[in-house]
Amino acid sequence: MKKSIIVEDLTKKFGDFTAVDSISFEVYQGEIFGFLGANGAGKTTAIRMLTGLSKPSSGKAMVAGYDVITQREKVKKHIGYMSQKFSLYEDLTVRENIVLYGGIYGLKNKMIKLKSEQMLEELQLKEVSKTLVHSLPLGWKQKLAFSVAVMHEPDIVFLDEPTGGVDPITRRQFWEMIYQAANQGVTVFVTTHYMDEAEYCNRVSIMVDGYIAALDSPGSMKASFNVKSMNDVFLQLVRPEKTAS
Repeated sequence: MKKSIIVEDLTKKFGDFTAVDSISFEVYQGEIFGFLGANGAGKTTAIRMLTGLSKPSSGKAMVAGYDVITQREKVKKHIGYMSQKFSLYEDLTVRENIVLYGGIYGLKNKMIKLKSEQMLEELQLKEVSKTLVHSLPLGWKQKLAFSVAVMHEPDIVFLDEPTGGVDPITRRQFWEMIYQAANQGVTVFVTTHYMDEAEYCNRVSIMVDGYIAALDSPGSMKASFNVKSMNDVFLQLVRPEKTAS
């Protein structure tokens, strides 16, 4: 199976503080890979290195076949990225955002027009296409941001806590969009601190204090820890002395 991401001893230090501590893993094409951990565990720092936004202190990483240190611009052309905080322009309309990002991703005008109509139809946003994005409900914003992140058909899409703050129904709809992308061969690398979302992933890693404490499929991980939920797995990794007592 083709490897979309290869990480070897990737490390990021800020002075004396080690935010990401020598992590290693591989992600395969079309896989939904969950990158889990509590806030402050190092997830966002790791994703910034993998997307070429932050230079590693040491270690290696290949993303979509390109080195994140020496080929950062090539990495960026082959990935989609949705940041933890809403990443579209709030003072532009829905359609203007789609057109703008189509241009940023290098799509030709004819393709941008085609993609715009498809996206507005699929997201049921045609009636609000001229509405400023800041006035949309959060759930609509997040679904729009995801659609824009994959409009150029990237090999990999990185999603940094994409469902934070949205209601349960919107979360389910968002994950349906993730499944659809994965079924089309897109590798989905998603960070989250919602442990129930781990169940939707093919494999998950759990970060604790900057290192990967566990990596496996959700079912295998629960069996290894002899628990019924991923939240229980997480608690055993984060607070082993409490769960053992």
